[in-house]
Parts: sequence; structure tokens; C-alpha cells
Amino acid sequence: MKHAQLLEQQRAIKIIETLREATKNMVRPAADLITQEYGQNPYLVLVSCILSLRTKDSVSWPASRRLFSCARTPESMVQLSQEVIAQQIYPCGFYRQKAKTILAISADLLSRFDGAVPQTKEELMSFNGVGPKTANLVLAEGFGIPALCVDVHVHRISNRLGIIKTQTPQETEQALMALLPSEYWREFNGLLVMWGQNICVPQSPKCSQCVVRPLCDRVGVVRSR
Repeated sequence: MKHAQLLEQQRAIKIIETLREATKNMVRPAADLITQEYGQNPYLVLVSCILSLRTKDSVSWPASRRLFSCARTPESMVQLSQEVIAQQIYPCGFYRQKAKTILAISADLLSRFDGAVPQTKEELMSFNGVGPKTANLVLAEGFGIPALCVDVHVHRISNRLGIIKTQTPQETEQALMALLPSEYWREFNGLLVMWGQNICVPQSPKCSQCVVRPLCDRVGVVRSR
């Protein structure tokens, strides 16, 4: 590793260590809450990821709990009607489409994988409605496999910090995987999600309250608090 890249890696690791302490009292992301309440269950993580798409955790997490009170396995999920699932997950965004997707994925799991969630990114992305972000989160939180989930918070904040310079989430995933040792991949998403929801918000970030400001290049920040 070149000297400049090594310095960037050390800065990134320092940011992670700082955020690890700073987020201790923040509300955990929905994927973390699923694992805390139900254990490491890849199927529940997968379903909760579907519910969280374009929906705040404050809405998707209670919706997940309501749905899981009715079904926690592909076998039990396909016994529910699409309408019942939709009722349980409302008011998640696109709740009717998500109910349809959850049923289709559950049936596909039973048909192709005997009900077991596969452990590769390629197989996970073979399900309709599962993209790279969801696949990586299932690998990381559902199986404990090193994977780097890049959502809007990770993409935005990583570039704002200046530790990478990318245009798309796909480029961000590759750049962060090259920069960070694999032992940091799993927690990186959760830390930046919490920081992005509370401090490093999209518009007018709270830089005066930010513990990583000394390590941040503040790329693109025009106005802050």
C-alpha cells in the first residue's frame, strides 16, 4: 500500500473508532435491532431490508415487528395473504408492492433453496427486489460475513469526509473495500447511518456538534450548523 493510501486508511479507521464511541447512545439501525431481538436470522434481516427501502427506520422497525408476530419463516410467510402482509407493514412506503415482493421472495426461497437464505451476494441478488445494498446487509448482519453495505448515508458521508471520491454507490463500495480492512466492513454502515440521521444530515450538517470534524474535509458543505 502506498504511503498516501496508508495515511487515508489510518484516518478512516480513526473516524470509525471515534464514531464507535460517539454513537453508543444513539438508536441503532433497524438491522441491528432485528439481530438484538431475534438473533442472527438472515431471513428476518432480508425481510426487514425490503421493508426499509425508501422508508425511515422509525416506520420500518415497528412494521417488521408486527409482521414477525405473524410469520418468521418462508414457510409461515407464504401462508399469509398479500393483503394481510400489506396490513401488517403499513404505513411503509410502497407497502403493497413490498408485500408482493416478500411473498415472492419467500416462495422463491422455498422453491430454489429449500427455505434457506443463500450466503453469496450473487445468489441473493437473483431475487427480484434485492440489490447490492440489501444483499450486503444480509451477508453482514444475517450471517456475520464481511460485507460493505452502501446506502445513501455511507455514499454521501464517505465522500463528504474526503476519504473517497466517487460518483455512485457501486464505486463507493469498491473504493471503501480497497481502503478499509475487512474487519471494519460490517460496522461501517451502521455507524454512518446513525451519524447521518443525527449529525451529518444531507442539508446543513451539524458540524459544530461533530466529533470527527477535525478528520473531515467537509467536501461540498456550503452551509452548516
